[in-house]
Amino acid sequence: MHPRLAEVMNYLDSERAELSDAVQLVPTDLRDQQPGPDRWSVAQVLQHLIIIEKRIGMGMTKWVGDAVAGELGPELETSSVLNSLDLALIADRSRRRNAPEEVRPDGNLDAASAWTALEQTRAALCAGVLPGDGLALGEVIQPHPVLGPINLYQWLLFVGSHEVRHTAQIREIAAELNTGATATGAT
Repeated sequence: MHPRLAEVMNYLDSERAELSDAVQLVPTDLRDQQPGPDRWSVAQVLQHLIIIEKRIGMGMTKWVGDAVAGELGPELETSSVLNSLDLALIADRSRRRNAPEEVRPDGNLDAASAWTALEQTRAALCAGVLPGDGLALGEVIQPHPVLGPINLYQWLLFVGSHEVRHTAQIREIAAELNTGATATGAT
């Protein structure tokens, strides 16, 4: 695998492992419970991630397919792409952002089903991008609704940093639910 794509895929794998660790902090029987009014449960957070990753995976499949069909040239750069996007800004939870209606979870999945579906969306995302391995994916630019025009490496970085944001949210949920369980005498 080309070093740039490998770097981004490793980043995605690392952030997915962090997400898994965060989910494990919440007792299984509390993962479908909202920690408060107007707050998402772990299951709902995972469902939101599914929606986002599925949409980006479909886009990636099209964009890479178009690049392959258009005979995009080889990737000549080997420099890191991790700092090409402000990942910390995307992950920052100090400013609340309301998800647009079309990417809000409807709550029809339990946490276990949502995790399985999230693994499937990751597989689809990877399947969509891997045909572009070795091609100059940094030259393929597509508009992001908030970030503006970004290249395909940056789209993948967005997936990871968006997951970082929601990993932090799940850690917050874990702290709230676990504190609530302790306060009521539950174990």
